[in-house]
Amino acid sequence: MSGTTGTGLPGSPTTLFDHALRLHRLAPGAPLPRDGGPYPDDASHRGRQGPNPPEDRHSLGKDAALILHAHFARTSALPGELADAFHAVHIPIHHSEHIAAAAEQADRDRVRRTGRWLVRHGTDRCAVTVGLALLASVGTAEDIPLIQTIGLLSNHFGALAAQALERQPGEVEALLWLAERVTGWGRVYVVEALCRLDSPIARPWLLRRACDGDFLNGCFAAKVATVAGLHEALADLDGDSEMVDHTGLLLQSMSDCGGMGLTLAHYPHSAAVFEAHARHVGSLSPTVRRYYGVAWLTHFLTTRPPLAAGCTAEQQEALQATYLSVLDREEWTRTARAGLAAGDRRMRWIADHRSPQLRLRAFPDRLPDAEE
Repeated sequence: MSGTTGTGLPGSPTTLFDHALRLHRLAPGAPLPRDGGPYPDDASHRGRQGPNPPEDRHSLGKDAALILHAHFARTSALPGELADAFHAVHIPIHHSEHIAAAAEQADRDRVRRTGRWLVRHGTDRCAVTVGLALLASVGTAEDIPLIQTIGLLSNHFGALAAQALERQPGEVEALLWLAERVTGWGRVYVVEALCRLDSPIARPWLLRRACDGDFLNGCFAAKVATVAGLHEALADLDGDSEMVDHTGLLLQSMSDCGGMGLTLAHYPHSAAVFEAHARHVGSLSPTVRRYYGVAWLTHFLTTRPPLAAGCTAEQQEALQATYLSVLDREEWTRTARAGLAAGDRRMRWIADHRSPQLRLRAFPDRLPDAEE
């Protein structure tokens, strides 16, 4: 991914593209801190009342589409004339059939030039969002670096960026690049796009990297496990510490994602995945993160009824015993207590938990002083 820096005059507003690019260059392989916030246009959007979305969701983007139709009807109109044209109307951050129709009905080259200009030079998120929506409809492979860069501001632009990249040649590699550099909702949008593509190229990454421990991973964890064929790849867990750790994250996400995605109670391969993870995690050296994951899964198995997807009560008890045997090891206990002494919030949460099953062996004498 590459991009060019802006050429704005001193004192001119910062484009959102330049803002994303500058932050990206500070840490090229990592997500932007705070998703790139605050954005350069934050002052004009902070505490803003409206414009409210229409009550009819089928009308989302209709006002923006009317502006685009009028603009493209004028053959002499320049892209810059749209720079401030959308701030007073509601702009959806997801796909809009009305904006897509406006893009499809006009000259594609002109629409593409307009979308590129708005994304590259827009100083207001409303205009940039419309530009990205245009590229999601008519963009080409030439636009991938532009889409990736603005997609780094993923909480706002991630959905349209994922859609735009999904339809491009070489879409898997482009999406994988962005997936490594986004968190929160942005990661949800990009990982779900990778799951829809169901490409063999993406499966190794999905098996090892899709989850980053965020609560929102629950939206896609079961999709990842299903599309990547986790239950068929369990033999690969032997010696693959990254995959073992990620399998634990998938199980954690599916254990607590009711209302977001498919839970362990309805994932048909939960028993097999649990058994493989329990068998292999003990072969790894203890870390605070691993201790937390194993403790959480032990608590889940101890406090929930037998899983509906084929994990019997006897299997569940055997899994508990396997996990507890790992947590009972002296080096794992030392790791947990060292984490608590260092102020690690995960170990503090376990040590202070009101459930004795979650406090487990490392903190048997600690009385909880925080609410669950």
